[in-house]
Formats: sequence, C-alpha cells, structure tokens
Amino acid sequence: MAKQLSQREMDYPEKLLEYLNGFRFSKIIFSACELGVFDLLLTSQEPLSAQQVAQELSSSADGMERLMDALVGLQILDIETTNGTALYSNTDMASRYLAKGSSKSLWNMIIYFSQSLYPLWSGLGDTVRAGKNQNEKNFGIPTEDVFQAVFRTEEETVRFLGLMDSTWAMDGLHIVRAFDLSCFQKVVDVGGCTGALAREVAKAYPSSSVTVFDLPQTVEMVQKHFAQDDTVMFQPGDFFTDDITPADLYILARIIHDWSEETGQKLLKKIYDTCKTGGGVLLVEALLLENRRGPVLAQVFSLNMMMQMEGRERHPSDYIQMLNNVGFLNVQVSRTGKTYDAILALK
Repeated sequence: MAKQLSQREMDYPEKLLEYLNGFRFSKIIFSACELGVFDLLLTSQEPLSAQQVAQELSSSADGMERLMDALVGLQILDIETTNGTALYSNTDMASRYLAKGSSKSLWNMIIYFSQSLYPLWSGLGDTVRAGKNQNEKNFGIPTEDVFQAVFRTEEETVRFLGLMDSTWAMDGLHIVRAFDLSCFQKVVDVGGCTGALAREVAKAYPSSSVTVFDLPQTVEMVQKHFAQDDTVMFQPGDFFTDDITPADLYILARIIHDWSEETGQKLLKKIYDTCKTGGGVLLVEALLLENRRGPVLAQVFSLNMMMQMEGRERHPSDYIQMLNNVGFLNVQVSRTGKTYDAILALK
C-alpha cells in the first residue's frame, strides 16, 4: 500500500515532477551520446570549455553550454572555473559507461533507447488500449511477426544487437556467477545474439565449450558489425524450426519473456527433449515479485514486451511451473540484485 502524502508533498509534488520530467533527463543523456560529448571529453588531455566542445562537434556554443550545464546538474559531468571560463570534464561514470570506447560502455544501449524505443513509446496509450503491439499500424508488419518488426532494416537489426551487447557487457558477469556452472561441459546460448553473454560464460568456465545458436541473418550481422574472438562458436539456425545441437546446458537469456506462455512452453519442451540427461537450462529474465508489485524496472519491461513482442515479464512461480510442465526438475532461483535474475533447472 502506498504511503500517505507528507505535508511537504501536499504542498509541492517534487517526486512526481521528477517523474514527469524523466523523459527530458533521458533525452539529455541520449543527445550527448549521439553528439559525441563523452567521447571527446574522454580523449581530451584537459577539461574543455563549451565553446571548444561545440567547435569540435559542429554545434552551437549556446546549445552545447546549456546541454553540458544540464549534465553537470545530473552529476554526469564535472565543472571547474578557470580565469572566469567554465571547463567541463567527464565524471568517472561518464567515462566508464557513456563513452563509446569504454569496455563497459552502454553507448549501444543508449542509441537503441534513443532511436528505436523512445519513438515507439510515444504510442504506449494505443498499445494499452489494444492490449497488443502496434507493429501493423506502425510498420505494416503483422502483430504476430514480432522479430520481423525488430529486424525490419539492417540499421534496426544492428541497433538491437548493440542493445544486447551492452546489456551483457554490464550484467553478464552477475549472471554467470549466479550458479556454479562448471559441471556443464557443452553450453549453447540459444538466441545469444552477439555472443556477449556467451563470452562471459567462456571466461568464467574456460574448460567449457560455448556456442551461440541464432538466426542465420543475425549471425551474419554479428560477424559483419561486431568484434569477435575464438572463445565462442556460432551456429546459425531457427530455434523454433531447426534442430538445436545437443548440449549439457542451454541458456535462454531474455528469450521466454518475448513469447506467450504457450509458445514459451513449446520452446522449453524442445530444449528438454534435446538436453542431455543430467543437463539443464538457465533462464535469464527480469523477475517480478510473486505479488507483481515490483521491481518497478521489471514492471516497465513488461509494458515494453507488450509494445514490441507478445510476451510479458513473469514471477518465479510462473517459470517454475512452465519448466515443471515440460519435465525439468530441481528448479533453483537466484535473484542477483541487478537488472536480470537467473533460474537453473535440471533434467
């Protein structure tokens, strides 16, 4: 139950106003990434004035000063004054997460949020009224062809793959440490996109062989646009229609939430039938609380599933029931305390 308003909140709804302006805060960060502000400040040997940044990035000095002052207000940039001139530099957070060149960069995620999700979410009201994605209205693509909409152009495909790459660069380590997976010698990441999570598995368990199984066009785009190494193999295929290579462990990271319960259970049954005895499946999802009253990010993600896909976010009992229904036993749940959680089930 929500708490009652304090007298201070009765007089002025500060928290509500912060929420209402949230889209502006997001767009300030998005735009700074797109303009290259954080990359320029990262490579600079010294703090720069707004005039210098504007000149380097072909922008207006006035506009850049206002943008960078807002970033200072958001505690994403630092500022110092020398001889009356304001000089700006990255905070550690900006250098680590917002500059494109960092190993922990969220730049790809931010570009997807800004250029793909931000415009899409302007139609949230229509989606809620209809109770399903608006792909047919927005793109002329049937509602049920969800990934045809996500992969409708090469540019959109690369953005989506970049989102997945950023996601597992940030969250992958927490997932592979959620359980001891060292007993699984052959691991297949089903729908593993760029292999970012698979590489985290390979680093954590170097004696295991790790393969990414994904659509042929996805594998092609990954090899064309994303750096690879020899720690992970790629196998093209459709996990609904093609045979999946036998393995000790199958990883389905942000896969089941894309689909209806019926479709998700059909995929889990296929995984169960293919899985070796003693093997298992690792589901990676943003888990709701059992009463569905949080975490708020999982609730937001569930809305996003309606915006883009046909699925939803679920609580642990939902996944346990789906896994038990197809034969998986000994289901364990690990809440990582981060964005994504893990569920391990054995055959």
